[in-house]
Amino acid sequence: QVHLVESGGGLVQAGDSLRLSCAASGSTAGMSGMGWFRQAPGNEREFVANINWRTDSTSIVDSLKGRFAISRDNAKNTVYLQMNSLKPEDTAVYYCAASFSLPFTTSLHGMDYWGQGTLVTVSS
Repeated sequence: QVHLVESGGGLVQAGDSLRLSCAASGSTAGMSGMGWFRQAPGNEREFVANINWRTDSTSIVDSLKGRFAISRDNAKNTVYLQMNSLKPEDTAVYYCAASFSLPFTTSLHGMDYWGQGTLVTVSS
């Protein structure tokens, strides 16, 4: 069993920055990667970014490159999502996920565990 605890969401103004955190605990041995997804009201859950836990390589959706970045802290077993220059369209529930599947992909279907989600609201 893997437990993911997310934090860092909140209400901010357009142009502000936030850093989301996701700490993993439990049976994390063999984990292939972790990622961030988001779901806005009325929309499908979509991929944001992920990190390969074995190689430290990262991937981020093209539309968010330059504003968002993913990173990790091995000592804390935590993954972060740095969000800069936030826009109202970034408003969504952001979910952390962990995968034990190979190959590691950006598909939400490849994620085996999910956090509870943290709400990010960006006002204009």
